[in-house]
Amino acid sequence: MPAVCTETLESLLASADPQKVREGLELAEEEISNVKASAARRCAEVVATLFYIDPLDRPDLVPMIDEAVDLLGRLGDSVIPLLLDMVGGGDVKAQLACAHALGRIGAKALDPLIAEYLISTDPARRALILYALGKVQSHEVVRAVPLALEAAASKDLELRDTATRALGNFAESIPREAMNERLRTAILDILHLRIGDEKPAVRAKAVRSLGKLARCGHLHSHEREELKQVCRALLGEDEKREWDRAYIVRKEAGEALRYCT
Repeated sequence: MPAVCTETLESLLASADPQKVREGLELAEEEISNVKASAARRCAEVVATLFYIDPLDRPDLVPMIDEAVDLLGRLGDSVIPLLLDMVGGGDVKAQLACAHALGRIGAKALDPLIAEYLISTDPARRALILYALGKVQSHEVVRAVPLALEAAASKDLELRDTATRALGNFAESIPREAMNERLRTAILDILHLRIGDEKPAVRAKAVRSLGKLARCGHLHSHEREELKQVCRALLGEDEKREWDRAYIVRKEAGEALRYCT
């Protein structure tokens, strides 16, 4: 990538003017399609600087941040190493954006993500990788289910929380015929266990994930009935009248209840 073009790209993407940032993204896409892989990575690194923008400080730049995520996601294999490196960084905003980009790459990102998860010993990094896996919309994500099952039983809150959510996301991507009975039963068991979690956020995600299983046809009729009774209990609509104290859990229970009939 020529130095002049690099300077122009950096200048445009560093601008506070949303229109100039969009021009920078258009230039980046044009350049990436015309250069070698090594130069494309350099261009991708410049584009990824948008991930460090705080969307609460600059809501006007949020569409451009999403366009940057989409652009890097379309680049596929060539940017996976870059995105995995950034997932290990210390800026949560950038980490989440990179995880989204990895998810948009799709099935090609599965093997690198799974391999990275297996060699990592840091629960926070593993949680981010599971978050990215949960964004992959491919039936092949079934290969990541065992990782999430194990993580959903973790003592680490963030890892447990992310895994509980990821299991529901997986259910949306995996067709019924691609989910074997052993995995399906294991998912149900761990999610029902997480409904009793001490943390409201985890309980809420467990209910949401069970609702996704019901909505996507992964539950048998008696399992939908069981989930219906669980949701009614969380809402205080059973004979005990002892609802979950956390509103976020009751909110998810009300939503999941819609898919139990």
